[in-house]
Amino acid sequence: MQDDVLEVASLDLDGRGVARRSDGKVVFIDGALPGERVSVHVVRRKNQWEQAEAVAVLRESPLRVRPACPHFGLHAGACGGCKMQHLDAAAQVAVKQRVLEDNLWHLAKVRPARVLRPLQGPTWGYRHRARLSVRHVTKKGEVLVGFHERQSRYVADMKTCPVLPPGISALLPSLRALIGSMAQRDRLPQIELAAGDDVIVLVLRHLEPLPPADLERLRAFGAAHGVQWWLQPSGPDSAHPLDDAQALAQPLAYGLPEFGVRMPFRPTDFTQVNPDINRVLVARSLRLLRPQAGERVIDWFCGLGNFTLPIARLASAVHGIEGSATLVERARANASLNGLADRTSFEARNLFEIDAAGLQAQGRADRWLVDPPREGAFALAKALADAVQAGLSDDPQAWQAPRRIVYVSCNPATLARDAGLLVHQAGYRCAAAGVVNMFPHTAHTESIAVFDRAG
Repeated sequence: MQDDVLEVASLDLDGRGVARRSDGKVVFIDGALPGERVSVHVVRRKNQWEQAEAVAVLRESPLRVRPACPHFGLHAGACGGCKMQHLDAAAQVAVKQRVLEDNLWHLAKVRPARVLRPLQGPTWGYRHRARLSVRHVTKKGEVLVGFHERQSRYVADMKTCPVLPPGISALLPSLRALIGSMAQRDRLPQIELAAGDDVIVLVLRHLEPLPPADLERLRAFGAAHGVQWWLQPSGPDSAHPLDDAQALAQPLAYGLPEFGVRMPFRPTDFTQVNPDINRVLVARSLRLLRPQAGERVIDWFCGLGNFTLPIARLASAVHGIEGSATLVERARANASLNGLADRTSFEARNLFEIDAAGLQAQGRADRWLVDPPREGAFALAKALADAVQAGLSDDPQAWQAPRRIVYVSCNPATLARDAGLLVHQAGYRCAAAGVVNMFPHTAHTESIAVFDRAG
């Protein structure tokens, strides 16, 4: 399609430049930044919008920087793991703050009374969790290990990755050589990285049983590079250590030292990818939540207890609720390990189907911490709105809406949707909101919002 020249006005949720044609039609442009004049090549046309790539930047934004990774770009074969390395790191955070505020206003007509200072941390070497694809390319006679190419199912030809911890980035060429030496190299689709405070685990997904020679290659590699290997023959729950004794001697865990908490986890469990930001996020969340002695708190979508256990250091009782019975058992074990079993309780429950009656059955809680997946907490927010409108709070001895809710979100659109219910139907006001730069150089926007009962 013919190249065009456009003026870029803003960035969208995916980190693409947004421009408008003279007729008002929106064009989303990969590789373009706000304020730039770019020549674009349209790759997809729809009635209301177009998708394009920046062919040349005719007027550069002063915020454009040279990408640190040699694999970043728009060219064929470029890695798709990051989308914003060409934008100054501080400007990335400002863009995400704007995305959060725009979503709250345009989707829910909600404005926070206070904008929180963004939570930031290291912009390189931060990614302690990653799923690396593996592909043996027969025609090239080599193995690729890394993220997918931009908008492609192919694996990028990566030899380094500056968002991974330096020690892991340096291992990529050795991992390629290792997989290339294995008899089952065509049946090994991915390696999942999980780095704790003291241990690095690599989980190898294998579609066929590994022969003894391949197992010995893994052991030799692990011993030479100081990593543990786990094997995953099917789903995540099938993952198990290659050597049980090593895993028992050096369990995978991360710490929240401000609260005297240590959190063991399995390499396939969900944990935050950025441990530095997670520690700051937990600390800020508790400062905003302000749990007090004598209060009961509910931690919705509690996971392994990332927020539950620190809250238990301050509140008298914390009830963690999660959809997976397996996760609940691990959270309960973590509470016992940290000496918090007497202040915590846990429950497995489908939080995407909860209603006002189910909410009332949970009993009174002074404060809530809500940390849902990308789908958000619509059923929970609606149940709260329905309970308030039904007058269930009229009997505070039986049930009462929480005075304060701290909502940690990984999707500004679903946060805005739920905020609309809390503010316009459940009688809350948005006291504060701000972004958490959990994933530097990507368009992923993590955020935190505080809701107080009005009146």
